[in-house]
Amino acid sequence: MTDSSSTDSDTHRIAHISLDEETILWRNPDIEQERRVAIYDLIEENTFRPIRSSEAGHDGPYRLELSVRDGRLQMAIQNEEREPLETFLIGLARFRRPIREYFAICDSYYQAIRNATPAEIETIDMARRGVHNSASELLLERLEGKIETDFATARRLFTLICVLHIKG
Repeated sequence: MTDSSSTDSDTHRIAHISLDEETILWRNPDIEQERRVAIYDLIEENTFRPIRSSEAGHDGPYRLELSVRDGRLQMAIQNEEREPLETFLIGLARFRRPIREYFAICDSYYQAIRNATPAEIETIDMARRGVHNSASELLLERLEGKIETDFATARRLFTLICVLHIKG
C-alpha cells in the first residue's frame, strides 16, 4: 500500500525557487538574511500544487521563479527539467499597503533590536507578524482556484514578494 501523503509531499512542492535578479533593486544585510531564510525554509517544507498543471498530469516537484512585471507578480512554474508549465500573473495593487506597512514595521524592528527593551522589541515583532499574517491570508485568497498551498508557504512567499519590492 502506498502512503499518498508521502507521495503528495514529494510531488506537490517547490524544489527550487529563484527571484528575478533584475527586479531586486537594492539589498541590505537584514533583507538578504530574510531572503535566504525564507528560501531555505520554503524549500525545506512547503505545499504547492498548481491546479491546472497538476490536473494535466504535470506533477512536481516544481521550480518557481518570482518577478514583478508591470505591477504584477509573475509566478513562472517549471518542472524539474526546466520545461515551462504555466505562468500566473497576480495584480499587486491590493498588496501595496501591506508591503508598505511590513517595510515600516521591519525598519522599526531592526532599529529596536539595537537599542530598545525586550518588551518594546516583542511588541513591534507582534505587529510585524500580524501584518505578515494578514498579507499571507490575502495571498492565499489570490491563489485560490489556481494554486493550492498552505499558510506557512504563503508566509514565505509574501516575504519574497517583499524582497522584490525593495527600493534603494
